[in-house]
Amino acid sequence: MSTVAYSPPKAEPIPVAGDYGPETRVDYINCAWGVRSWLLTVDHKRIALLYLFAITAMFFLGGAFAVLIRIELLTPKSDLFEPDTYNRMFTMHGIVMTFFFLIPGVPSVLGNFLLPIMLGAKDLAFPKLNLASWYIYILGCLLTLAGIIWGGIDTGWTFYTPYSTRSAHTSVMPVAVGVLVLGFSSILTALNFIVTTHTMRAPGLTWFKLPLFVWSSYATSLVVMLGTPVITTTLVLVAVERFAGVGIFDPKAGGDPVLFQHLFWFYSHPAVYIMILPAMGVISELVTAFSRKTIFGYQFVAFASMAIAVFGFLVWGHHMFVSGQSPYASTIFSLISYVVAIPSAVKVFNWTATLYKGSISWATPMLYAIGFIGLFTIGGLTGLVLASPPVDVHVTDTYFVVAHFHYVMVGGTIMAYMGGLHYWWPKMTGRMYPEGWAKAAALLVFFGFNLTFFPQFLVGYAGMNRRYASYVDEFQVLNVLSTAGASILGFGFLLPFGYFGWSLRYAKAAGPNPWGATGLEWTTESPPPPHNFEVTPTVTLPPYEYATHN
Repeated sequence: MSTVAYSPPKAEPIPVAGDYGPETRVDYINCAWGVRSWLLTVDHKRIALLYLFAITAMFFLGGAFAVLIRIELLTPKSDLFEPDTYNRMFTMHGIVMTFFFLIPGVPSVLGNFLLPIMLGAKDLAFPKLNLASWYIYILGCLLTLAGIIWGGIDTGWTFYTPYSTRSAHTSVMPVAVGVLVLGFSSILTALNFIVTTHTMRAPGLTWFKLPLFVWSSYATSLVVMLGTPVITTTLVLVAVERFAGVGIFDPKAGGDPVLFQHLFWFYSHPAVYIMILPAMGVISELVTAFSRKTIFGYQFVAFASMAIAVFGFLVWGHHMFVSGQSPYASTIFSLISYVVAIPSAVKVFNWTATLYKGSISWATPMLYAIGFIGLFTIGGLTGLVLASPPVDVHVTDTYFVVAHFHYVMVGGTIMAYMGGLHYWWPKMTGRMYPEGWAKAAALLVFFGFNLTFFPQFLVGYAGMNRRYASYVDEFQVLNVLSTAGASILGFGFLLPFGYFGWSLRYAKAAGPNPWGATGLEWTTESPPPPHNFEVTPTVTLPPYEYATHN
């Protein structure tokens, strides 16, 4: 076996786009390779790009529903949609964005592309299974789109019963089956990641030399494997009750609707960590690369990912403080909710400590990373507010909850996804992108996000209920600000779509390591060759060894 020792590059100033000379690269975007070769590929890198195209389409579909929601809320009266139509709008926004973008986004795109390369492997353990997971994802998308076309769904993204078992005028089952099918895609991807991490690491790449993105992907995969079968079974039970009339959740048939909530949230609170754990792994990579420092407390950050995965299964009851749950159970769930915040706080502390006295470079990925830390911290702190039963009772079903959720999911997951996409775009395509436009987009996203969602904390605490198309006049000013912010946020998300496409044809070649970063992915060509490495690398140093070169 041929080997090559891996040594990180010297910590030099990060170059700007256009400094890399002639183009010597493999073009994975070249359509001359043929559609058939793409649809039958088992190359994890090309499958990641297939996911990128599909997930981007679902992101803009979910975003279109969000735009319609904010236009409706521009005025206090329901003058754009009927209440039933508005119910469909926010339901379809939540389902598409949560299940078809946020949950698969980072693992399916960045994880698929990077995990084997970070491990020094030629591919994932089961390449054909990886391609099958993409087809299953597409099938889930098509079923969901069919449900949207045939009348939509008005149950809320949570599919709460008895709405989902009694609703006769909307397409509950096609959408629910689409989400169920998506679960199998997630399980296959998670299985692939776990087996690859255990069995295909390069020589010398021990567990405590793994990049933190691998740690977070591994922890996420465990959550997916353990949690997804629960939501799958729950949706099957909804179908059984809906078609066979068996009393499972419907109280009129002898069922218990609170049982559905227990089953749904037993999966769906860990699902929050399915969305945020990979994002945290991305931020760990960005912070160390653009501060030119070894990550502070590497082992603490790694174990924090595993702790979040474990504790995430123990706090589902804090979503049910107003569901008739025993006050003693609520107290226990509240206390555990405060405990689960500790590993997340460890990560934020360690990222901040890594930045301290670092040689900070304000490249676009770093802007997204700093934005993530600030916005996720606000989302996490407001989560602690909601973990207190007396406060939660006051703000349940208000826009305070909407704002909190979006500060975690949009301010967290999507900020990290955008940061990671900018960071690894040169590796994925062999091209840089226009840095000025990218920085402008990052700043627009940060400003637009805060203008959109911070006012929702205020109107929510003042009592404005979510899921209503109308509201009292006194809330209009803050809703106008929120809609204006959504316009800025939407434009900020559209800009990368333009300049990434432009970069594929006109931008300068990136070279193997445009950021001067550590990690096995930066020791191979951009984009990597079909089997990632010409020779199998041997890892001899810990990760993030920037300090030794300062």
